[in-house]
Amino acid sequence: MLVAIDVGNTNTVIGAYPAGEGGLIDHWRASTVAARTADEWLMIVEQFMSWRVETQGSIDGLVLASVVPKLTATLRRMCERIEIEPLVVDWQTDTGMAVLLDNPQEIGADRIANAVAAYDAEGGPVVVVDMGTATTIDVVSVNGEYLGGVILPGIEISLDALFDRAAALKRVDLVPPEKVVGTSTIDAVRSGATFGYAAQVDGLCDRIEKEIGACTVISTGGLAGTMVGLSARIERHDPWLTLNGLRLISRRVTSTGGNNNV
Repeated sequence: MLVAIDVGNTNTVIGAYPAGEGGLIDHWRASTVAARTADEWLMIVEQFMSWRVETQGSIDGLVLASVVPKLTATLRRMCERIEIEPLVVDWQTDTGMAVLLDNPQEIGADRIANAVAAYDAEGGPVVVVDMGTATTIDVVSVNGEYLGGVILPGIEISLDALFDRAAALKRVDLVPPEKVVGTSTIDAVRSGATFGYAAQVDGLCDRIEKEIGACTVISTGGLAGTMVGLSARIERHDPWLTLNGLRLISRRVTSTGGNNNV
């Protein structure tokens, strides 16, 4: 059993794959709590995997993408407990994708995984919109090169800032109103948070397309599901894109004997 773990700033997503061929068996989401010990994370992973018969087998490998360095170290120690060498993906990992950034070491492992999975599924050019704590947009060329991207505050971060600075506004749930023009303060805020962000994504994708040519746009991330029906540019939503990318990278490293950064 291969376990793929995507550690984000807010949530940690865990997926289980068969050791051979086959797609994602099951997936789970936990809060990213860096203070948890290696033993606590081991208990979490094992409890999740005990829920289904298909995931109750032994863990043969683990691949990890993390944007929380403290938790990366903790998960390494967790792997030591079960005597597995983890593949910790970073800019030096042999992913098969050239990273054409001024400073390649700056790229997050989750963004590499997204780009690899998107190109494998769609070819290029392809654009990935990942909506989580931050909204990131990653761009892959027709030849499968990582060209760069865009980073902007996530929807929830933007709403938090709005409510903190505007005392008269009350928090709202992230649900699109029936019309763009809100006839109440609540609907006006909802419109900005949903239609406004969708328009922002569409506008950026339009500008990207002018630079790289016609491209496919895929969305992922915990908040992307709300945007799929509102965006004119998002063509497909894949909530497990990052996990799938990690699995592809793991398979490549295993088959080629490339750098696994353990």
